[in-house]
Amino acid sequence: MRQTRLGIDLGGTKIEGALLAADGTLIRRLRIPTPQGDYQGTLAAIASLVERLDPGGDLPVGIGTPGSLSPASGLLRNANSTCLNGRPLLQDLIARLNRTVRIANDADCFALSEAVDGAARDARTVFGVIIGTGTGAGIVVDGQLLAGPNAIAGEWGHNPLPWPTPEELPGPPCYCGKRGCIETYLSGPGMTRDHGGALDAPAIVAAARDGEPAACATLDRYCDRLARALASVINVLDPEAIVLGGGMGQIEALYHELPLRLPRYLFSDTFNTRILRPQHGDASGVRGAAWLWPLQ
Repeated sequence: MRQTRLGIDLGGTKIEGALLAADGTLIRRLRIPTPQGDYQGTLAAIASLVERLDPGGDLPVGIGTPGSLSPASGLLRNANSTCLNGRPLLQDLIARLNRTVRIANDADCFALSEAVDGAARDARTVFGVIIGTGTGAGIVVDGQLLAGPNAIAGEWGHNPLPWPTPEELPGPPCYCGKRGCIETYLSGPGMTRDHGGALDAPAIVAAARDGEPAACATLDRYCDRLARALASVINVLDPEAIVLGGGMGQIEALYHELPLRLPRYLFSDTFNTRILRPQHGDASGVRGAAWLWPLQ
């Protein structure tokens, strides 16, 4: 009987692998650099990591990736690691590893990790958010990922910012070809752009913590935009818990401000959704990839 799971988190700068015990205990965790712009090199790096974690074995592999597999073509799409786009990543990995493989979006893996044995383990419905250089999310219901027929469940970052002010219109251009997407406001680069481009997001947050007026104003706008964006999710999905991951999810002010700001945008006289910090931090991606496979 198989008592372990193997997960791989394919990131833009690193590839991480982990073995999990049946109860979710981390047995081993390894990281290697991601070959930049090299598809074949990426396949080889993943194969090397799998072999180091399970030498000579046959464990199935769960892999979290940027982007998602197209239901129409089976090719990867929407990945910010552009060398992966248009490639048959799943088929190539199955052939390279000679193992069974499942692939899910990295935000889906984050949400699954936090829903199964993380901060939201006791919630039936979980919206797991990753806000960093981009903005994505995953949806977990009763411990199962919601994928949808188009494989885009949770892609809230490419909806328009709700209830925009006149100053926010028409919104910054997004790489997806539209303007005013949530991602263009809530990502780290979005905060930098909103502040005038001189400081990165961590520096803006630090300056706001020190009381610098312009930084305080930028952070205030950010908190209100995030409240509006999450309110649109709650109005549709009404999750029991929202877990905030990624670099922007570490902003301490969010956990004070969101519970105060969200109710004014909800179509409800109550607000019982929990806003949570991730329990597993940057390990949630690889843990969620491992959770893609059940024990047998």
